[in-house]
Amino acid sequence: MDIQDLASRIMTGERRALARAITLVESGRADHRVLAGDLLEAVKPAGRQALRIGLSGTPGVGKSTFIEAFGMLLIAQGLRVAVLAVDPSSARSGGSILGDKTRMETLSREKNAFIRPSPSQTQLGGVARRTREAVALCEAAGFDVVLIETVGVGQSETMVAEMSDLFLLLMAPAGGDELQGVKRGIMEIADLILVNKADGELKPTAMRTCADYAGALRLLRKRPQDPDGFPKALMVSAVTQDGLEAAWAEMQTLTDWRRDHGHWDGRRADQARHWFEEEVRQRLLAALHSPKARAALTRLGADVAQGARTPSAAADDMLEFLAGL
Repeated sequence: MDIQDLASRIMTGERRALARAITLVESGRADHRVLAGDLLEAVKPAGRQALRIGLSGTPGVGKSTFIEAFGMLLIAQGLRVAVLAVDPSSARSGGSILGDKTRMETLSREKNAFIRPSPSQTQLGGVARRTREAVALCEAAGFDVVLIETVGVGQSETMVAEMSDLFLLLMAPAGGDELQGVKRGIMEIADLILVNKADGELKPTAMRTCADYAGALRLLRKRPQDPDGFPKALMVSAVTQDGLEAAWAEMQTLTDWRRDHGHWDGRRADQARHWFEEEVRQRLLAALHSPKARAALTRLGADVAQGARTPSAAADDMLEFLAGL
């Protein structure tokens, strides 16, 4: 594989090359990991930055419908939009449906849009392990906005905040009260809470839900990276497009404020440091699956089971063994 040629094609915005590159970085093969590292280094000189927007919400809240409507709004304003959608993987078979592109039929036909579904596999936190690298490739390809749609599993789904500039939380009408809103976890990291499906008969319910969450957000401690009034709750309808322009305006306001007050670069630097440490942790875990490590684990585990060694002492031996590999 000619990495320099692939990198050049990515930086000219070729979607087929981008899709091939993401397949490469998602591969777990050792030779592909080496090529992926070379590719990411090759596209670094592009020096492009997109607005990274993470999006989460419970299943059925309308994430895909919202992304399609929101993506079409951005494209109408002359922006190029990439969507990285993470699909849950089966704990039994390991498979994923990867149906998000089918749901976004209109957006997928746009030449200024790129949609890539990926399986979550065993990664926790709502994103795939290589989503951050896929984001970097989309930036190198010249996309202005990268939307990262998470699995959508609940309050612990916070990993996407470590790779995005803004984090949107979609809620359904009657999705919770003020007590639910002040619970820690995903609520603490949301920059905007968007109550979706605020149309038709559900609009009055959506208004009450939005008011509940607005009240809850006022009880949370103000974050130093936010101007007055943020985070905030808004109503939107992906079906009628009501509220989408207002939500985009709020995102731009928050982004501009963070740039002007020095929070933007610091956040990106902290995220890069986080992913370096995460990569080290993942590689250490991968080292445990080597044949020699598995044999040592089995031997030491048997000693612990028989009472010959304490778990702490056996763990010390295992760490010493790994250090010598």
